[in-house]
Amino acid sequence: MSGKKRIIELIEQKKDVFTDISNQVWEFAETRFALNKSADLLCAAMKKEGFKITRGLAGMKDAFIAEYGQGSPVIGILAEYDALTNMSQESDVAAPCPIKAGESGHGCGHHLLGAGAAAGAVGIKDYMEEAKLSGTIRLFGCPAEESGYGKAFMARDGIFNGTDVAITWHPMDSTGIWDFSSLAVFQTYFRFKGRAAHAAAAPEHGRSALDAAELMNIGVNFLREHMIDEGRVHYAFTDAGGTSANVVQPTAELYYFVRAPKTDQAKEIYDRVVKIAQGAAMMTETELEIDFDSACASYLVNQELGRVMYDNLKQVSPIKYTPEEMTYAKQFYDQLPEATKNQIARKIEAFLPGEEKRVIEEEAKSSINRLVAPLIFPSKPMSGSTDVGDVSWTIPTVTAVVTTAPNGTPAHSWQWVAIGKSSIAHKGMITAGKTIAMTALDLLENPEIINKAKEEHIRNLGGKPYQSAIPPEVSPS
Repeated sequence: MSGKKRIIELIEQKKDVFTDISNQVWEFAETRFALNKSADLLCAAMKKEGFKITRGLAGMKDAFIAEYGQGSPVIGILAEYDALTNMSQESDVAAPCPIKAGESGHGCGHHLLGAGAAAGAVGIKDYMEEAKLSGTIRLFGCPAEESGYGKAFMARDGIFNGTDVAITWHPMDSTGIWDFSSLAVFQTYFRFKGRAAHAAAAPEHGRSALDAAELMNIGVNFLREHMIDEGRVHYAFTDAGGTSANVVQPTAELYYFVRAPKTDQAKEIYDRVVKIAQGAAMMTETELEIDFDSACASYLVNQELGRVMYDNLKQVSPIKYTPEEMTYAKQFYDQLPEATKNQIARKIEAFLPGEEKRVIEEEAKSSINRLVAPLIFPSKPMSGSTDVGDVSWTIPTVTAVVTTAPNGTPAHSWQWVAIGKSSIAHKGMITAGKTIAMTALDLLENPEIINKAKEEHIRNLGGKPYQSAIPPEVSPS
């Protein structure tokens, strides 16, 4: 029996363990850096499997390394387990139905991501024990991918130094390799402090923090015309100063995201946003406090590792679904607007040029996308961001995406929370675990792959070694 077939068997034997872990993390639905229950569960499971646990990294008590083996090569596997705020939703209910309004939920599948990464780490560990292979496996437990960027703090503090490569995956509504870059991002709070006064009787005594915040937004809106096309700026009012219209509002707070394809591009836009905030404070005679939250780098694609992981992904795909699972998924797919369904068809047609129109139409109308997207390595980055980017600037990194949700289902939605404990989600998670473990085996048995990946990584850096965009005085919070 080949090593990869044996890895598939070993993971299948323990799939219920990882299904249970993912379901429990789904229930915990912890956010940002406060992930104690989720980290405890994953650490306990890895310790039981014979991994050495190091807890509390880069100022984050719920970041960890679970390590097995010794010597080279050192293979890193990245796990996430954070949820999203205000995403509470009953499982398996095909309509918005919060368990408790305002509470958190796993609207991006990180409960699956962490458990699937753990499955991959345990799968390759079990095979290494049987085959007496040398090498080291490190499962990195990484908090706050959604907001806060735990991996960026870990990279800044050198946590990934000494690891040869990193492997990870992400739940998706399709299957393939993450073969495109992402946007770098800066996240910052802008807090204005003014002076309260009666808005009618003594307005001249007031200094409106809300005016300052609104003027800042107006200034940034004018800035949008004068920045690169790929740049993105988003904001939220986290404090509007109160609900009394007859009071000059003494406080106001904005939370800004500034994105661009490269870190230096994002920094250039961010610096201009800061100047606009300072100008708004001057115009309103208010005080300004700038609280830098976090930042993450763009994602560097490693084609050498991508091709290796793609070959393994194809060996365990497409995933087979029962008629009951297809029916289950259809109740979510049927709720998609027609424009989204048309977009699915265009997307599939784009990566299946020359295929029969019937194949494309059938898959676009299917409640689950069963295709494996080909490797394309497009030059255009995705419009979102991920702190895996900071890891990819530190060491060669590869990411797979695996179907865990009905076709076209948007991430960060109640639908993703609802299907998070379904057999569809679990099948994708186990498929990802197998792919990770099989890729790790290729790297353990063929060190020349790692050498080629490192050579490509140096070329990708273009003479610009990784430098964290997070100031040294900023800590995770």
